[in-house]
Amino acid sequence: MKKYRVYQVDSFTREKFTGNPAGVVTNADGLTEKQMQQIAREMNVSETAFILSGKEGEYDMEVRYFTPAKEVPLCGHATIGAHYARAKELNLPNNTIVTCKTKAGILPVQILKENDDYKIVMTGGKVEVHPTPDPEFRDKVCSALGITPDDLRDDFPLGYSSMGHSKIIVPIKDINLLHSLTPDLNALYAISDEIQVGAFYVFTYNPDEDPQFHGRVFAPYVGIDEDPVTGNANGPVGAYMVYFGLVDNTKPTYHYRGIQGEAIGRAGTVEGIVTIEDRKPVKVQIIGEAVSVFETTIEI
Repeated sequence: MKKYRVYQVDSFTREKFTGNPAGVVTNADGLTEKQMQQIAREMNVSETAFILSGKEGEYDMEVRYFTPAKEVPLCGHATIGAHYARAKELNLPNNTIVTCKTKAGILPVQILKENDDYKIVMTGGKVEVHPTPDPEFRDKVCSALGITPDDLRDDFPLGYSSMGHSKIIVPIKDINLLHSLTPDLNALYAISDEIQVGAFYVFTYNPDEDPQFHGRVFAPYVGIDEDPVTGNANGPVGAYMVYFGLVDNTKPTYHYRGIQGEAIGRAGTVEGIVTIEDRKPVKVQIIGEAVSVFETTIEI
């Protein structure tokens, strides 16, 4: 029998019971994959992160991510939550850099300490962006979301974007429509199953506002009807904007902010930085605050 330290951390916020709750096990060595899945189901938040020991000379730690239904390669808010819990536990100094093995690659994470609290800077995995295949696919997505093609922005394409965990990026015109969406989750599941992309990020964009992006994420394929605040959507949307030239991509970086979770009462804010080379996105970083809601131990 071993005691495991378990946290629930609200990511992308400093206010408890807002943002996106993540489960975190900070000393997960010894757990089987089945036990990790069972703990994730018991926590019953969108993702639970399990921190495992590193491999000397290669990476400082390993993190595995489980939804209540399955393992996923990378999760933004659970990365923020995991490193926040670990930083608090170890009282890490400002500007600590750790290398973290995930199923999306070995990624650097920067720990910033400000006023006796922490912000986490996560670097995503390989950036990949491309348009969706055809108008028939666009119509299928619109039908599943309960909108019409006329609700989409004419000047923004539907697209795929990933920094290790792909999303379908759906730009719409009206924020009131965004907050009133009631999608057909079974239809979204079927589309995800067909194309093996786990989630849909639906958003509005106004460059004169702060945050510029308001979004919602639906991911029934990985067991999450709606995710409150998603790092792995608010990061890829920045890459999408750069890739399609929807923002100035002649500069070395693109900085922006997105808010998510408003429609379900769990609003949180994500800062994003896209590194640009030859007018294309090559790296995405997301920055998030967090707050610990509770800590406990379980004995297995």
